[in-house]
Amino acid sequence: MTMNVSPTSFSRAAKAEMTDIEGKKVLIYGMNFSPEIAGVGKYTGEIAEYLSGQNADVTVVTTPPHYPGWAVRDGYKNAYSVESRKGVKVFRVPLFLKENMGGVWRLIAPLSFALTSAPVALWRILRHRPDIVICIEPTLFAAPLAILAAKAVGARTVLHSQDLEVDAAFAVGHLKANKWLQKAAFLFEKTTLKMFDRIITISERMAGKLAEKTGNPEQVVIVRNWVDLEHIYPLGRTSAYRQELGYADDDFIVLYSGNIGAKQGLDTLLDAARRLEDSHRKIKFVVAGEGPAKKSLMAKYAGSTNVQFLPFQPYERFNEFMNLASLHALPQERGAADLVLPSKLGGMLASGAPVVVTADMGTELANFLGDSALITPPGDVDALTRAIQNASKGDREDYKDRRADLSRKLSKQDGCILFINAVTG
Repeated sequence: MTMNVSPTSFSRAAKAEMTDIEGKKVLIYGMNFSPEIAGVGKYTGEIAEYLSGQNADVTVVTTPPHYPGWAVRDGYKNAYSVESRKGVKVFRVPLFLKENMGGVWRLIAPLSFALTSAPVALWRILRHRPDIVICIEPTLFAAPLAILAAKAVGARTVLHSQDLEVDAAFAVGHLKANKWLQKAAFLFEKTTLKMFDRIITISERMAGKLAEKTGNPEQVVIVRNWVDLEHIYPLGRTSAYRQELGYADDDFIVLYSGNIGAKQGLDTLLDAARRLEDSHRKIKFVVAGEGPAKKSLMAKYAGSTNVQFLPFQPYERFNEFMNLASLHALPQERGAADLVLPSKLGGMLASGAPVVVTADMGTELANFLGDSALITPPGDVDALTRAIQNASKGDREDYKDRRADLSRKLSKQDGCILFINAVTG
């Protein structure tokens, strides 16, 4: 049975018994990193910064910031480079990118990273001789060579599994369900996972799946993705974004902010917007972010007068933006709700506004939220439309308290301490 540890109760023990990381050499190896502000890169950047703040000697091998738009961010080149960020030495390597990164192309990018990063990772591990090597999933493709090099120098190996990428690739259609391809992919995954000393993942269901793959539950530890409660919190006033975006104080704003890709199921949300366009004119929809599905969604719903698409908003204004919401929306395709526990959930809860999610009952997302959120079946436009209508009639005080309790369970301070404890213990 997989370790099923309450993040809150475990954090108390972690604070009292945390193994000292000071002075240890740590290499972090993954294709997403700061200054990406969404998804895996955000958390990997915060982990590196926290470890460095605990006086660990931290090196990162990664790519130029490119997610979720799959285009290199301004100020960076898709090339080899070295920089220093908040005491962390960062080696960046090129990877293959194209405008439409759907389907099999979503695998070409991580494969290219595995190839271009291999000499840099090998050189840093064999020459720098880290005490701990942390690989980030995605992508698992780069891990085997790093594990072998780490074992050669006696380093502890840790996988931070943010996504079961093989399961996800078949579940959301990036790869067709070819029997032989599936066998090969899952064999590679199983073999690689077993090589790690420790696996850290972000949800109970993911931990259960990983334990099944490795046959070793003691290898797996849960550390949920966290939220910085000093950065995201209820403002207690009207967000400045309402005036800036031309909304009235009494408009009911349904906000989605995050990656715009295959797993998000945004068609369901935007179809609900179409149904409400004429009958509920005060209900407005804002979709903010980047990703491979954004262009096609903007074209498909171009005629919707109650929908506005925006880019990601600056980090320093993110709390102001999250407080724009009268209702946060977390749509997902069926099958995704147990593959990951969405990292954006913490910020939604911390902002104080109600949340509506699409998830089947019995999934970890539904179980985690309980009755603190409105939950509708994935793909059910009618149910989502009704939930949004009901939410527009007002929030309940006890629901606010439950959301606040859940956000405290996901605090950044506890999460970082738990992570260090899992890495070193």
